Amino acid sequence: MSAPISLACWDYDRTRALADGRIRPTGVDLTYLDLPVEETFFRMLRHREFDAAEMSLASYVTHLGRATSPDLVAIPVFPSRAFRHGGIYVRTNSPARQPADLAGGVVGVPEWQLTAVVWIRGILADRHGLPIDAVRYRTGGMHEPGRVEKQAVDLPPGVEASPIPPDRTLVDMLTAGEIDALYAPRTPRPMREGDTTVRRLFTDPRAEEERYAAETGIFPIMHTVVLRQDVYRARPWLARSLLDGFTHAKELAEDRMAEEAANPYLLPWAADELRRTRALLGRDHWAYGVDPNRAVLEVFLRYAHDQGLTPRQLAVDDLFVPETRESVIV
Repeated sequence: MSAPISLACWDYDRTRALADGRIRPTGVDLTYLDLPVEETFFRMLRHREFDAAEMSLASYVTHLGRATSPDLVAIPVFPSRAFRHGGIYVRTNSPARQPADLAGGVVGVPEWQLTAVVWIRGILADRHGLPIDAVRYRTGGMHEPGRVEKQAVDLPPGVEASPIPPDRTLVDMLTAGEIDALYAPRTPRPMREGDTTVRRLFTDPRAEEERYAAETGIFPIMHTVVLRQDVYRARPWLARSLLDGFTHAKELAEDRMAEEAANPYLLPWAADELRRTRALLGRDHWAYGVDPNRAVLEVFLRYAHDQGLTPRQLAVDDLFVPETRESVIV
């Protein structure tokens, strides 16, 4: 008899075969709940509502590093990855032209422990001459007031961060000149609507991201997939079954993306874009599993510790259940 499992995850091309039932993980009666990522994270972290869920990598690492008895475990599936050089915003009339120009200023972030923001702060410190403590931080909602941290964090020594007023938003404060920059995973509404008040700090963020990828080999991981500890303990085999299901669903998406006879997408140069991406990042540029992602995860875990998310630097093998750390040889 198949085990009934609820999975909360957004609608990705690489997970669609799980959502529509073309891929059925062995032994699993899967209920796929298509929810916005912020809702999934909040409901899973605060209330443990699902058996399994897509999860912010930073939130999971924070939970694992701080909980006395962690009640979430993870499998090495990464439904969301993204470069984030394009997620640094300033006012159009800002004198800042490079990250080091922000030193001494005030930067807004939706949450201190947001994965995209952890990557941005780490990359700017490593590669662009802007140490983490070179700016002051304000936290809060981008477009809606009242956002708070989903988990408690301890700031590293010398770092200042405080919430914005509960009736204000970061985008309003940026356009009003009350903060100097914004680090965020979403484009500010003024830019989306054609308002020229806000611009990206990097004039050509894609060029910066491609340079970063070429020099480091890193394609940043944003999200992983977690299971409740009680669900995993009751059926340890679920971890491997779900990993295999996610992997097969991704393979179907990769096959479809390579189709050229009849373009399945609205993008006219999708096939060329795929070749360009693979030339830079490798054929399996969206790899699942531990070993293909060890280097990128080691960098993120260093950033997480340096930024106060974890009291000690975790090891990559701390993150995932043992059933998923090795490949099955047949």
